[in-house]
Amino acid sequence: MIKQVANKPWRLAVGLMSGTSVDGIDAALVELEGLGANPKVRLLAFRNMPYPPAVREKIFALFRPENATVDKVGYMNFLVGEYFAEAALAVIQEAGVDKSTVDFIASHGQTIWHAPQADCSDGYPIRCTVQIGEGAVIAERTGIPTVSDFRVADMAVGGQGAPLVPFTEYLLYRRKEETILLQNIGGIGNMTVLPAGAPPEAVFAFDTGPGNMIIDAVISAATGGAEGFDRDGAAAARGTVCRALLEELQKDPYYTQLLPKTTGRERFGQQYTARLLNYGKEHGLSFDDLAATATELTAWSIADAYERYVLPRYQAAELIAGGGGSYNPTLMAALGRRLAPHGVQVRTQEDLGLSSDAKEAVAFALMGDRFMTGQPNALPSVTGAKRAAIMGKLSLPSPR
Repeated sequence: MIKQVANKPWRLAVGLMSGTSVDGIDAALVELEGLGANPKVRLLAFRNMPYPPAVREKIFALFRPENATVDKVGYMNFLVGEYFAEAALAVIQEAGVDKSTVDFIASHGQTIWHAPQADCSDGYPIRCTVQIGEGAVIAERTGIPTVSDFRVADMAVGGQGAPLVPFTEYLLYRRKEETILLQNIGGIGNMTVLPAGAPPEAVFAFDTGPGNMIIDAVISAATGGAEGFDRDGAAAARGTVCRALLEELQKDPYYTQLLPKTTGRERFGQQYTARLLNYGKEHGLSFDDLAATATELTAWSIADAYERYVLPRYQAAELIAGGGGSYNPTLMAALGRRLAPHGVQVRTQEDLGLSSDAKEAVAFALMGDRFMTGQPNALPSVTGAKRAAIMGKLSLPSPR
């Protein structure tokens, strides 16, 4: 079956993604052409399928190790697989495509734990990661071969299993004469650096810190869970940045950690935001003030990362932002102010005629395509791996 896909001049695939914000499953149906370093990718359809509120709460509960008992993780792995399958079928139907013509599905799954630093306490350098959304369930419900569980192969060869999207960004966005930055602002922010005319080994990327995660937590607390994000950056625009709190937040050691580095809810999750909210109560800050401060922290962390890790080596021409944060005008304005002195223009995926919403789902479709055609789909220069892995595990549907 893999050989049949690899020999086709073009392939149809569904990419599936659910990020740290857990705001739903992104599903992209794409057409892929070419097998080399310059693939052609065309987005045919995209949709986001929100989780039911009760399911979203159960996923969030798994982010705390004390809640993530083996029975709950096992149950949610299969349940989330059902929702991923539903999202795949929905985007195929929306495009008006016969599902028998879709060659494969590529699913990132939903990360509930990511521990990229090696633990050598038992004699081996153990790095681990856990994504739920069982690939076998997706394959069986859709009748389509499914590639899933991408991160583990990179970690097996000494990498951090993240970030993964920079591999596809190199294939699709690199330029000969300009260094550009690609910044995703999801729950966590991550930056890819594409030096002008660079070979793959010169690309580097890393997580810049919290993206929308802390902002979302503040808004959720302010509205009793009725709202999950700062719509149009309105709360932050009304608030005033607390400089003392911002300076305290900037002291987190993650920001000065050496590359490669990745992070997630295990550092900036519920316990972190609880301290932030307590600080607000103790110092008489409004929720709008906390939203403004959290928004400024995200903008600062991105600009600081550029100054700390990129500028000593490369002068970038522009930063192209994607993810949910790119729709927040208050955040984007703050980021623009911080990068303007360095001559870096801030743009969005939409400014290029592309889709911020679909970008990561498209990326996993492309990574799945590389898996199906037997090619590496990771950048060791980004993840810190010893060599480029072919990431993914294949689940086949039972014969119909």
